[in-house]
Amino acid sequence: MFDVLIIGLGCAGYTAAIYTARYKLKTFIVGAEDGGMGLTAAEVGNWPGEIDIRGPDLMEKFKKHATSFAEVTHKIARVEKLEKVSSGFRMTLQGGEVVEGKTVILATGSAKRTLGTKGEKEFSGRGVTYCATCDAFFYRGKDVAVIGGGDSAVEGAAIAAQVAKTVYLIHRRKEFRAEPYWVERVMARPNVKFVLERNVLEIFGDTKVKGVKLDKPFEGADTIPVDGVFIEVGSIPSVDLATKLGATLDDKGFIAVTPDQQTSVPGIFAAGDNTNASNHFAQFTTAAGEGAVAANGVFTFLQS
Repeated sequence: MFDVLIIGLGCAGYTAAIYTARYKLKTFIVGAEDGGMGLTAAEVGNWPGEIDIRGPDLMEKFKKHATSFAEVTHKIARVEKLEKVSSGFRMTLQGGEVVEGKTVILATGSAKRTLGTKGEKEFSGRGVTYCATCDAFFYRGKDVAVIGGGDSAVEGAAIAAQVAKTVYLIHRRKEFRAEPYWVERVMARPNVKFVLERNVLEIFGDTKVKGVKLDKPFEGADTIPVDGVFIEVGSIPSVDLATKLGATLDDKGFIAVTPDQQTSVPGIFAAGDNTNASNHFAQFTTAAGEGAVAANGVFTFLQS
């Protein structure tokens, strides 16, 4: 029996594990993908103490720190089921392993949002991807499209422009929602073309992506020939485990938490991009902060 089960191997989860270990709580941390969404950040320039660091490198430091404690048991596996039992909570992992804990911290993060346009599903993995910073390398010297107007899209376009021949940044609005830092970076790239106030109606091709069709012409044509399409239109919180246990969500679909990061289900806490804390400001710093607060919440809960 563990004191706490932490689900999620990202920034919030690893930070929570560091704190629960410091509280001398027997901790089990698990997740299907080591590093979480932090792996998609090609450049992190706002983590205190690191002027510039790659997301995967930062997440490796988180992991090394968390797993340095004897109190922490670490495992990479998908959680198939989480249920309430008399002693606390029972977690079933992929492969059938069962682990029990007195409390739970859900640090499950978020998943990439799909565009829902024609051809997106058909060409997924054949030119359509959801992480420009991860996959841009495969399109060296080619033409690509990045769809979106937030941080991930604008950052992705700036990264892709380092290797691609031409990057078409397609956004349905005239203004970007991204940080000015990234907007300035992408504006400085001479091989980025801004396709604004337009929507993608279709992604087309044969065995792989050949281009996108727009709702309004751009440079005299309603199609743009590209070899790759990076869809960066935000993310949705991963809340399945929480909802199956009856945890309350807010009106935006995020897990509702109290100031100590506890959900509406006693003994279940949540931290990171899946919660309504931190004003929905999904950053490394806010995820780490929520992870620390959740760990403190667990400690206080167990003491009482």
